[in-house]
Amino acid sequence: MIPSNGTPSKLRTLRPWLITAAAFAAVALLIMWLSAAPDPAPQARGGRPGPGMGGGPGGAMITVSVAPVVQGDLPVHYHALGTVTASNTVNVRPRVNGQLVKVLFQEGQEVKAGDLLAVVDPRPYQAALAQAEGTLLQNRAQLTNAQTDLQRYKGLYAEDSIAKQTLDTQEALVRQYEGTLRTNQGQVDDAKLNLEFTQIRAPIAGRLGLRQVDVGNLVTSGDTTPLVVITQVKPITVVFSLPQQQLGTVAQQLTGSQPIPVEALDRSQNRTLATGTLMTLDNQIDTTTGTVKLKAKFVNDDQRLFPNQFVNVRLLAETLQSVLTIPANAVQRGNDGTYVFVAGEGDKAQRRLVTLGTAEGERVVVSEGLKAGERVVVEGTDRLRDGSQLRIAGSPDKAPVAANGDKPEGAARSHAGKGDGKAQ
Repeated sequence: MIPSNGTPSKLRTLRPWLITAAAFAAVALLIMWLSAAPDPAPQARGGRPGPGMGGGPGGAMITVSVAPVVQGDLPVHYHALGTVTASNTVNVRPRVNGQLVKVLFQEGQEVKAGDLLAVVDPRPYQAALAQAEGTLLQNRAQLTNAQTDLQRYKGLYAEDSIAKQTLDTQEALVRQYEGTLRTNQGQVDDAKLNLEFTQIRAPIAGRLGLRQVDVGNLVTSGDTTPLVVITQVKPITVVFSLPQQQLGTVAQQLTGSQPIPVEALDRSQNRTLATGTLMTLDNQIDTTTGTVKLKAKFVNDDQRLFPNQFVNVRLLAETLQSVLTIPANAVQRGNDGTYVFVAGEGDKAQRRLVTLGTAEGERVVVSEGLKAGERVVVEGTDRLRDGSQLRIAGSPDKAPVAANGDKPEGAARSHAGKGDGKAQ
């Protein structure tokens, strides 16, 4: 007996819609499952997988770049920050007091030792010289007269005409005048020297700086402000510091007969400003920094180095003979030490532990683990494993990209196959 509320009639009415919705849900789940499933079509057709499709042994090839292990000489350089210093620096000051009446130099001028730079008013010193010379002449005449009297007294004493005391007194007077004459001569020499100092001359050869005192000013020998500063820039020196760990190598090279080359580089270290040689090193290590100072000498004929200029210094410490070197970016580090990947026979990756030595720039010395001529992987090492199949970048036996930028035919077929699979 059917209930009066009509429920079976409603179920018969909704049944077709429920069946249709369940069918649509099943189809949607099937499409999602097919889209998420991996496409085995390329390998089923024997196609070559791309570089991003695997990385383990027996998997897809991995494209890498390699570099050979090179055997040869490796120059080892030490780098430091240095300060250019003039070989000699002189603050030119007057040595006498007076008014500055002449300035005979141009700022920035190159001068030689002895060149006249300025003149102090010489008239007071000319007068002092004349006075000292007059006193000298006066005392010289007195000495001459005393010496004449002494000769006369000696004759009279021989005839027993005068007392011995009179002769002794005359001899003492002569010695007194001789001492006075020496004093007068010193005063004359001092006056001449002061008169000479009124002409201010360059004590060294070098380049003049800016003028500090103008004509007409009173100058004294005690002035703290110099007239001008002379710096000797040809040759010129560079002072720099190296860690004490590098001192032994440099000291050993410095005792040899060959000079140690030193380069002064610009701020970016891309351009060499000058090339010179190491002169000496300091006699003690700075305990606060653990470094030692060194000084290098540069000819500087082109004056590319300037006093107090900061430069980057590159010193050739030594040259390692016949060593094996590889690019530094080929070195990897793991729990068991440093290692590299070697492209072995059949272009298969071989993980090789290595012992490293001195690093110089972008290359590093390998003391154990490699042989000359072997190829090490420098790019593409992130997905490598021991035994991975390698595809060497740039090798002619690998399928290249077409010159017009299109993909190779095999790759096009592979992608077409994938599209067909999805369409199905």
